Amino acid sequence: MFSFIRKIKDLFGGGKAPGQTGAGEYSPYQRDHIRRNMPLPEMPRREENDGPRPGSRRGRRGGAGREGRREGRAGDEGRKQGPKAPRAEQKRVQRRPGERRGGRPQKAATRPQEPGARGQAAPCAPKEPPRMPLLREIPPAEGKTRFTDLDIAKEVLCGVQDLQFEYCTPIQQQVLPHALAGRDVTGRAQTGTGKTAAFLASSLTYLLRHRKENRIPGSCRVLVLAPTRELAIQIYKDAEVLGKYCGVNNLVVFGGMGYHEQRDALERPIDILVGTPGRIIDYSRSGHMRLGDAEILVIDEADRMLDMGFIPDVRRIVGKLPPAGERQTMLFSATLTPEIVRLVDRWLVDPVMIESEPEQLVTDLIDQRFIAVAASEKLALLLWLLKHDNAGRVLVFCNRRDACQRLARQLGRYGVQCGLLSGDVPQERRLKILERFRTGATPVIVATDVAARGIHVESVSHVVNYDMPYESDDYVHRIGRTGRAGETGKSVGFVCEYGAHMIPALEKLLGHPIACDYPTEEMVALPPMPPPAAPPPQRAPAEREETAAAGAQPVESGGAEPVAGPDGKPRRRHHRRGGRRHSRGRRGGAQQG
Repeated sequence: MFSFIRKIKDLFGGGKAPGQTGAGEYSPYQRDHIRRNMPLPEMPRREENDGPRPGSRRGRRGGAGREGRREGRAGDEGRKQGPKAPRAEQKRVQRRPGERRGGRPQKAATRPQEPGARGQAAPCAPKEPPRMPLLREIPPAEGKTRFTDLDIAKEVLCGVQDLQFEYCTPIQQQVLPHALAGRDVTGRAQTGTGKTAAFLASSLTYLLRHRKENRIPGSCRVLVLAPTRELAIQIYKDAEVLGKYCGVNNLVVFGGMGYHEQRDALERPIDILVGTPGRIIDYSRSGHMRLGDAEILVIDEADRMLDMGFIPDVRRIVGKLPPAGERQTMLFSATLTPEIVRLVDRWLVDPVMIESEPEQLVTDLIDQRFIAVAASEKLALLLWLLKHDNAGRVLVFCNRRDACQRLARQLGRYGVQCGLLSGDVPQERRLKILERFRTGATPVIVATDVAARGIHVESVSHVVNYDMPYESDDYVHRIGRTGRAGETGKSVGFVCEYGAHMIPALEKLLGHPIACDYPTEEMVALPPMPPPAAPPPQRAPAEREETAAAGAQPVESGGAEPVAGPDGKPRRRHHRRGGRRHSRGRRGGAQQG
């Protein structure tokens, strides 16, 4: 091999290979052959004024520059090649907008670069708020604090006035002065006392008094973490109502639906961002969300957040925020155990511990009742309550998804309009069910604990614990869905042989003994199954003859009227035949005969 290479070098001299041109160009076959046998010689360096490449498109046309191309197109007619004119003296071709050289339209840019593009500082364009109304004068009341007595921005007070709030609740009266001063706060209060309005009012006041311009898209100033999607949506709605006159840009992000829509909304700076930990981590990893500029962190239902296994996610989110001391942190929940408080102490600096009526977890507006009943008689008792106890909107809680599905089917057989809320229900359907429950179209909801926290539906008359909860803290959150905003409500617990062991722990939490009532025989007697819906009445023969005379297809006796399709013609009815087992039986019988 080496002798062959040496002979090639001696034959052509200077390391030139056969087929090499003066300009140092090789054909593809020659390059492949020579690369396997000998190193290529160094290509001559090309200078700016060397002219066109040999063999190139401009060189093949026999000219240099613009004159060469003209001569190649017109043919060899003896046109003289003149020197190339300076660029400033060349005649420019006038083209219409959107048209490139050659008369063809120019391709549209896939994504134009605007001031709000990713990674560039864009001016924050807040929504244009409506005109603020005049504030009404609230008369002072003994032992109560008016919202106007606190240092709350006027725009926020107008939103509070639209909600017809006049006096602060105990938790709001204690939290708002410290939150408005910028202190870290840990608040414990019973469900439905206004924790959400407390941290939203202070956060909106801070945003109005400390405005920032030229913010980066995807950044947020206030971050609110919620354990469930329903609670996140409810907090977002409250922020929209309270911030109606503030001109802020709020956003809610959660899993299960709308991934691309929520991601596109992050193309603008966000003022108040509400979301669940999983979706926030997804957008933070992809770079669409920037948490380094957050100034206020709020963790609502903190005990539930950490009990549901979100501890690693919450730690990861807090690690992306500014360190403690450079941000304000507020934690709110109906129950805060010492273990949870010690776990989150690292996220707060000199926090203010606030407890609103710690000796009474359940408000007096809720009438609690416990009924000792067998597991086989709970359905009959529930049907009796729905019929005889003036039930309006009713929430029925079970511990397991399959129990919820079975109970919803049983109630449907007895003609009860009910909806199902559990973890396997798609998010879009879940929102529709909650909206129908709010409007009264669906009076009964059967749900697991997914709906027990943060769902504020007005005028819930009854909360039924069909299954006693596994944890005593969940009982407080379940019955907290009724007796809200000064309204009364009822809580009924079915204590069966499988849930009686929860009574001692519940007595210890509530601080008083629990007495169970016993139902009467009428209450546990299962009512008869309602008759099936009657088929549509058959038309008389004279009506069928008139229909046939009009050109329509007559309805067969015993059947329903055909349904018209999109083209106006009656749809063809397909009758299902017997299954495989039924067909085998018929064939077998025929063979035996």
